[in-house]
Amino acid sequence: MSNLTVPAPSAEKKESKIGAIWRAISVPVLAVVTGLIVGAIVILVSGENPISAYGALFTGSFGSPAAYVEGFSIWFSSGQTGALVRAFYPLTESLVIATPYIFAGLAVAVGFRCGLFNIGAEGQFFIGALCSAFVGYSLRGLPMIVHLPLAILAGALGGALWGAIPGYLKAKFGAHEVVNTIMMNWIAFRLSDWLLKGPMKASGFRPVTPNIAASAELPRFFPDPIRFNLGFFLALLAAYLLYWFLFKTTLGFEIRSVGANPDAAKYAGMNIIRNFVLVMVISGALAGLAGAAQVLGVDHWVGQGFSAGYGFDAIALALLGHSHPAGVVLAALLFGFLRGGATNMQSIARIPIDIISIIQGMVIIFIAAPAIIRGLYRLRGAKDDDEAVLTRGWGK
Repeated sequence: MSNLTVPAPSAEKKESKIGAIWRAISVPVLAVVTGLIVGAIVILVSGENPISAYGALFTGSFGSPAAYVEGFSIWFSSGQTGALVRAFYPLTESLVIATPYIFAGLAVAVGFRCGLFNIGAEGQFFIGALCSAFVGYSLRGLPMIVHLPLAILAGALGGALWGAIPGYLKAKFGAHEVVNTIMMNWIAFRLSDWLLKGPMKASGFRPVTPNIAASAELPRFFPDPIRFNLGFFLALLAAYLLYWFLFKTTLGFEIRSVGANPDAAKYAGMNIIRNFVLVMVISGALAGLAGAAQVLGVDHWVGQGFSAGYGFDAIALALLGHSHPAGVVLAALLFGFLRGGATNMQSIARIPIDIISIIQGMVIIFIAAPAIIRGLYRLRGAKDDDEAVLTRGWGK
């Protein structure tokens, strides 16, 4: 019998993997590029130089190369770290801004994976922040190893409870999660106003909570004014754990199956009601952790207007990241760098900070309508199941 030779499929397989990766990231990447191009056109029409504007945006987000060189040279020659700290400040501040974005983006993304549209991340953010602040300032005298985990857990539990309510209403009575989460947002806003003017108000005229105890603060790694803290690494850990849960466990497979086709999942014996409630609890907990990270790591108190819209921006982050934890992290870093460099762009290049909002808005439009990007860049059409998970929550 003659020997049969089997052709090595490595080259073809490698090419197909690269093609699959490109198909997955092409629309988000090109949406960001197109958003930057539109922003440059707006800057040009306004009479300013887009090159200098984006140069200021870059140095405000990552820092100036000259400042790094100067900082390291002073440190090596004299051991002084002041110039080095100033050089790293823009980069670390962008990471600080990105931290709650990661948590909030993961919150919305896990809902998308189950076919649910959680628009209540903003309210869950507020409730998580208030719960963390309360534990942070009311339980004094505890060691950090006890106090800090309790404050973090309080934020997660507060957000989880706020997410569980619309999840239960959806599962038990079929009430649409979009309407319920919007209403829960307004309840959270008004509840926080009452608490900050009454039971949780610190002494003085400002409607703010007392400062949390030092034992409840997330550790910072550098001297002031750098605010970079442990919260960033907790956010990365949350992204990894969510990835492991969704793609490596049976329960995660059930959640993704319910999101892809709830009728088929029900026929297969999966508990739709349990998955709806569980996902909204997880989503709320992640949004609550976003608020906890902001309070415990950055502000150390809660006041009116505490959130910078993290919960609403999270919807764009989940879309931009294609509801994948790794994609959400990258999208959150992008938004963090944009927000971090916006102030520098305004002060140095004299470009209105609203340009950043225009860029973000254009990116969201291109992500929400991928056919525009595919038409502009003549990309092949997506497969039928590429974005189905993002549309299951509507009209049910």
